[in-house]
Order: sequence, then C-alpha cells, then structure tokens
Amino acid sequence: MYSNYKKYFIVTYGCQMNLHESEKIAGILSEMGLKAADSEIDADVIVFNTCCIRENAEERAEGNIGALKKLKKQKKNLIIAVGGCMTQQNGYANRLLAKFPFIDIVFGTYNLENFKALLTERLSTKKPVCDVEENATIYENTPKTRSSFPNAWVNIMYGCDNFCTYCIVPYVRGRERSRKKEDIISECKTLISDGYKEITLLGQNVNSYGKGVESSFPELLKSVAELEGDFRLRFMTNHPKDLSKELISVIKSHPKICRSIHLPVQSGSDRILKLMNRKYTREEYLNKIALLKTEIPDIAITTDVMVGFPTETESDFNDTFDLMKKCGFAGAFTFIYSKRKGTVAANMEGQVLPEVSKQRIMKLINYQNAFNKKTSKQYEGKTITVLCEGYDEKKDKYLGRDEFGRMAYFNADKSSIGKFVKVLISKTGGISLFGEIVR
Repeated sequence: MYSNYKKYFIVTYGCQMNLHESEKIAGILSEMGLKAADSEIDADVIVFNTCCIRENAEERAEGNIGALKKLKKQKKNLIIAVGGCMTQQNGYANRLLAKFPFIDIVFGTYNLENFKALLTERLSTKKPVCDVEENATIYENTPKTRSSFPNAWVNIMYGCDNFCTYCIVPYVRGRERSRKKEDIISECKTLISDGYKEITLLGQNVNSYGKGVESSFPELLKSVAELEGDFRLRFMTNHPKDLSKELISVIKSHPKICRSIHLPVQSGSDRILKLMNRKYTREEYLNKIALLKTEIPDIAITTDVMVGFPTETESDFNDTFDLMKKCGFAGAFTFIYSKRKGTVAANMEGQVLPEVSKQRIMKLINYQNAFNKKTSKQYEGKTITVLCEGYDEKKDKYLGRDEFGRMAYFNADKSSIGKFVKVLISKTGGISLFGEIVR
C-alpha cells in the first residue's frame, strides 16, 4: 500500500511543543519506511503542523496550503495532511476541507499518534479523512525522528487549565494531563545515552505538572538533574502564579539546570492583568523576580509581553514599560494582541487601534534591543561554556548557546557539534556574541 510513497515533508508553525510533535509525525512516517524530502516538490506526503495562537500564523498556514493546489494537480498521488492547533478549533476542520477540497487528511492535537491509521484509511478508501475528536489518552510509545541534535524536547504534560482570556490553547489542547514521572525519566536516560547534551522539559505550564501523578514539578526537575551524564537541563514555559520557592531552590542547587528561566508577564498593569485572568498582580510578579535574583544572582530571565490588549490605555502601557525597566530582562518576546475567536477577550469592547499597538510595541522593542546591546558588552573578554549546536551558512561560523541562552558564533569544525566548548568572546552585536574556541 505504501510502496508509492517514498518521501515526506513536514511544515511546522508555532511553539516548541509543535516542533516536538513534528518529530513524532516524522517518527511515524519513518517507521512506515518513508524518508525526509528536501522540499515539498520532492515529497509524496506533505504534512502541515499548524498554530493558531496568532492570526498571522493561521494566515501563513492557509496561504501555504493553498499554494499546493497546482502541485496536487500535477502529482495525483500526493497526500496533503493538515494537523495541529488550527484544526482543533471548533468547526474549523470542516471549513478547511470546504476551502481546500484537495486536502486528504485533517487531524487534531489529540489525534497525532493515529496518523498512520489515518493515512492508511485515506489510501484504502481514497476519500478525505478527518479526525479531530478529543481524547485525553497519553501515548508513551510514539516513535520520534528528532531533528534538533544535540538538543532534545521532552513533553512532561499536555494541555492548560489557566484560561487566560486572550488564549486559545485550553480550547485546542484540552485540560492538563501529566505524564508519569518514571516515563519521563526513562526517556531522558535514553536521550543522555544517545549523546544528547541539552534536554528541555516541555509543558504549557510546567509549574503545574503533577495532576494525576505522584510528583510535583520541582521533584521531577530534581530527579532529571540528578541523572548521570554530561548534559544540561532547561524547562518551559512557566506561569508566574505557580513559580514556587521550592522550584527556585532546585534550580539553585543543581548545576546541570541552566541558570535561565522564561517567565511570561504579558502586562505590567494590574487592571490589564485582571482582564487577562493572569491570577497575579504586578507586585507579586516583581517580588518573584526579586526572589529569583536574590537566590540566583546571575540568572537570566526572559519574558513575553503583549501590547494592545482590549481597553489598554497609555497609562497601562506605561506600567508595562516601567516593569520591563525594573526587571532587566535578558530577552523579551513582544507581541501585539491578536483576537482569537472563541476566547473571552475576542468579545471585549475597547479593541485598541492597530497604529497605537504598533507604536507601543516599537517602544518596547527599541528599549529591549538597546538593553541587550548593553548587557552583551559585559561578555567581551570573557570565556564562556557553549554547547555547539550547528553551523550557520550565512555567517560561515559554528554556533551555540551558553547556559543563559546567549548565542555565540565561532570558528570550529563539524566534530565540535554536540560538544561543550570554551569560547573567548572578542566582539558582540546586539544579543549575539562572537569569539574563538579556547583549546
């Protein structure tokens, strides 16, 4: 049945969770005997793993799907599949099939592990297949073709119970479900044995890991950090309301855990935070930043910041800008609020004008860029430990990050990939570092 299908190509949008789930899709297809293609043109099976967190991601995905209509006419046996968060939205799968009738398979976030069965059904019946039924089962034996060596993603939980008023995630990923601690530890041991040097534990809110299992996130993190081997450990993402003293103590006590944390604030205005249903105040967030910096003085804290949330005033924005200056973030991912159908905020009055949001976000970006440039200068003349991750063709240099997340570029050779190297920093540019390996 699969003899005419030799190669696959996966297009991934969105977060690290989606990147890892694309590794699972690749693993399923590889187990079926297919190999990765270099482009869509060479592929017999094309899979779009979509994101719907922001409107532009959805528009990009639909544009790229529509562009395959011509290729589908040329290659009659070509299979086009669309999955991910976009398809899990209420009623969206049927609208997608109506808009693009040449799509063969539509699957939701709950149905990824069934991709082989869906493909088999499509080839057997020669009719479009759609499966977006909710299913709380956690599958432990899904094959994975990892694409990010020497880094590896490890899911520790799925779903989200927070229901921030702007966010579609709880509606497309479901309620929180945690994997068993022993299954996570087993996966991490295998990765370390296979030579992976950086493990990132993934969840929509890792701090609330533990529902339905006999462990908390600090306990899990401690157990992974105590595994034997030469590796380092990251985790994301965190919700400020759940960041505990116990977790900070674990980070502080275990050298394999990177001294960096992503702690999305979204807004510095108490009024906006309440409208967002974030469940913490500006003061509570600042207190947790202060505690982190007191216990781990060199910790690098990154964040997410949203501007243009409904009814956001200039005063609200100034509170956010002031909070950024007080926190001194090592990096900030800034976004303009994007209305998502099905969320509470989508029906709020007082939508902010696009030109006002653009003006505000540029102020944040310019500030953060200047701050990054200033802090990068502190690296000059220092020797840092970097995990060599790969080669940048444009810069003609190898690259890798230190434990604080700073990217460094340096001369090396292919044998350095997957190794920790010492790099003497001689020059900085914005957030990037440049140097030479110290032998």
